[in-house]
Amino acid sequence: MGKVYRKGRLSEEIRRIVSSMLLKEIKDPRLSGIVTVSAAEVTEDGSYATIYITKLGSNAAEETSGEEKDDVLAAFRSAKGLIRREIGKQIKLRHVPDLIFKIDTSLEYGRHISKLIDELDIEKAEERDEENNIERDSE
Repeated sequence: MGKVYRKGRLSEEIRRIVSSMLLKEIKDPRLSGIVTVSAAEVTEDGSYATIYITKLGSNAAEETSGEEKDDVLAAFRSAKGLIRREIGKQIKLRHVPDLIFKIDTSLEYGRHISKLIDELDIEKAEERDEENNIERDSE
């Protein structure tokens, strides 16, 4: 049970360190716009850490292109050594996990689901049902 707690704490600490570095230390032109670290997950044995990156387009409703996502991943991969070194400095670990960077697509998926729900036109159907009930009651 203790390892699960430690793994969660380690994941959150890695996410915090990478987010801080993104703001202060990593200066890569490929990281323009809004780039955030949404989550980090460490494997059970602590040998790998997957870091999920979110890249938002210039407009919040606009989707990010595949090329922009690839550029962001390339920028993080090129800074991998710097990030691992900083993690090793700030967290006293015998072995610093190898970093794997992935794009977090949950925001885009949520936008897609919202769009599908809006297309269903549910509110108007509910209003029609209420109008039909009012007409029946008045008869």
